[in-house]
Amino acid sequence: MSDKKTTPLLGAHVSAAGGLYKAIDIGEELGCTTIQIFTTNNRQWSFDELAESEIAPFIERQKESHISIVISHASYLINLGSPTKLVAARSKKALKAELMRCEQLFIPYLVLHPGSRLESSEETCIKAIAASIQESLEEVPGKCMILLEIMAGQGSSIGSTLEQLAAIKELIASKNRIGICFDTCHAFAAGYDFTTPETYKEFWNTFDHIIGLEHLKAMHLNDSQKAKDSHVDRHADIGKGAIGLEAFRLIMNDKRFINIPKIIETPLTTLNDHVRNLQVLRKLIV
Repeated sequence: MSDKKTTPLLGAHVSAAGGLYKAIDIGEELGCTTIQIFTTNNRQWSFDELAESEIAPFIERQKESHISIVISHASYLINLGSPTKLVAARSKKALKAELMRCEQLFIPYLVLHPGSRLESSEETCIKAIAASIQESLEEVPGKCMILLEIMAGQGSSIGSTLEQLAAIKELIASKNRIGICFDTCHAFAAGYDFTTPETYKEFWNTFDHIIGLEHLKAMHLNDSQKAKDSHVDRHADIGKGAIGLEAFRLIMNDKRFINIPKIIETPLTTLNDHVRNLQVLRKLIV
């Protein structure tokens, strides 16, 4: 069995229903060393700061646990690239609130879907996203990094190519607070192949050339229900989708990624689904 020095950071997106600290308990139950949570309802516009009665138990519970890193995922409603002024303004306000909650909870990473251009141009959308992120980082000082998540390319979403992610990142002045979250399902659906030793090596070389591996701060490990280049975001259980086990075997044994938090967002009905998928990933480690 691998010891702590060679065990990759691995965990799941877990519920914080009933109290943020309960997410830590679920992570412990699953044997996680990292978890991802929503700090607020991800389907509602919410800008409230957390009460001290929520903050203290969460921080204390994490200190007592085996959870090294907690990641927050920003609301799905946020669209910083929206050409609609009301949506763009609401999105900026929500992002600032998300950052504030992360700072209060000592959460180092906030994963963000970059946005959708709708009827605007790609260039205009990318500039709007970068400007809003920079404004948010300036107005909420601290250490929390925003991680741009690679997208599947559904509809008019931005961020389904490494070039788009790099373009957003380059326009942001606060370089020390911007990173990348790599989602296996999204990248595969967007057309990237990393399913064999050869294509895996080629993909990460490309990533390093365009973005830089040092900017990779988190991973979402999900198989894909749909084929490569489908541009459809449908997660599947590890090894049960179109990606297959080999890609995950390569990731789990890649020494470069040992200290990169790896989070599953696989289909969930009961906690046993998370148990099963985490076990599959752990068994791939050699």
